[in-house]
Amino acid sequence: MELGLWLSLAGICAVGAMSPGPSLAVVLSHSMAQGLKHGLVASVAHGIGVGIYAALAVVGLAGLIHQFPIAYKVLLFGGAIYLVYLAYNILKAGNSKFSFDKASSSSSLYAARDGFAIAFLNPKLAIFFLALFSQFIDPETITVYQGFIMCLTVFTIDTLWYCIVSVITSKANQKFDLTRYAHIINKLLAFAFLLLALRVVITNI
Repeated sequence: MELGLWLSLAGICAVGAMSPGPSLAVVLSHSMAQGLKHGLVASVAHGIGVGIYAALAVVGLAGLIHQFPIAYKVLLFGGAIYLVYLAYNILKAGNSKFSFDKASSSSSLYAARDGFAIAFLNPKLAIFFLALFSQFIDPETITVYQGFIMCLTVFTIDTLWYCIVSVITSKANQKFDLTRYAHIINKLLAFAFLLLALRVVITNI
């Protein structure tokens, strides 16, 4: 892939990664609740989920979504249900901390689970990458190396962005002691998750 084309691809991926949404809310929550380590784990897991959809787009499997709309809907509404689940756990945590699972304070597995799930339960990523990659590759001439570079670019940019978000959030938490406002942040995060879930339902029924 030529450098100019790669830079264009990287730029579009960066803009996509920076777009606010449920992924950003999940990473912010873990960074504030359990600190930098859990935020980074969630960021890497999210990048893996996004990278999987990028790989599916490269091999053309994303087109199957159009052939099996029921499976597509199941994933979409599964994502909405997961957002409601996160909101419920945030509210259940009360005023003591921002957390959607008490066990997450002792294990990074929960951060990885949430980071990966919020990406994997968004099949729109497959369609996005299929549309994006079609502007940069010829399906008949693409090589394994080109596909690998494109997927690696997607994974790296997405992971790097959310790692930066995690670092900034954890530093802000240390400096300003955001735990003092846990009850307010909990409610705002829960409300944001519920609104995002509602948007998914409204735009896909």
